Amino acid sequence: MYQLYIANKNYSSWSLRPWVLMSQLGIPFEETIVPFSSAPGENWENYRRFSPNGKVPCLVDNGISVWDSLAIVEYLAESHPEIWPQERQPRAWARSACAEMHSGFSTLRNTCPMNVGIRVRMNQPPEALKKELEHLCELWESGLAQFGGPFLAGHAFTAVDAFFVPVAFRIQSYGLELTPESTKYVQRLLGLQSVMMWEEEALKEEWRDESHEKETLESGILLQDLRCA
Repeated sequence: MYQLYIANKNYSSWSLRPWVLMSQLGIPFEETIVPFSSAPGENWENYRRFSPNGKVPCLVDNGISVWDSLAIVEYLAESHPEIWPQERQPRAWARSACAEMHSGFSTLRNTCPMNVGIRVRMNQPPEALKKELEHLCELWESGLAQFGGPFLAGHAFTAVDAFFVPVAFRIQSYGLELTPESTKYVQRLLGLQSVMMWEEEALKEEWRDESHEKETLESGILLQDLRCA
């Protein structure tokens, strides 16, 4: 069985992607959570025990280690064709959108770090964030229109949807405004069984990482913390 190493569910957007993909598609795996540490260098030491790049997520399959969320998706697709759309055009679009999410949207990542259990009223958002959100809506609505929905590349949930689940959590946590069509898509993702399970488990976590908490509060005013005490 696959072994998936992840970090805190409240913070780790990269861990979320393969976890929610495998969970939603019913691909069996065992998870191992290794929480983030605030001690200098400790994350590297802890994660290097199982991950060649000292980061999460990392998938281990019969002695084969696969690190980086995009590499994990492609490795899984070799044995599970449902990872990507079956038709060539939506599959090409889905791969392109995944790659863009993997390497882009830096302002969204930096301004709104993932913190599942909090609700924040943001400070005045930078223009760069507004432009990224506009492009995000264009990208989503392009896929929904081309391939008929309800997911980005057609009727089935695939890797491209999994890659945008962390964005859906960011939209919820920071109250970011999108177009009505894109807002509906966010709610569709947040209503998936696997996503609700991740959120429920994130809210139960007792770990707090100082650096992540500090980054969150730099973005605005904390309105609500839904996590366990």
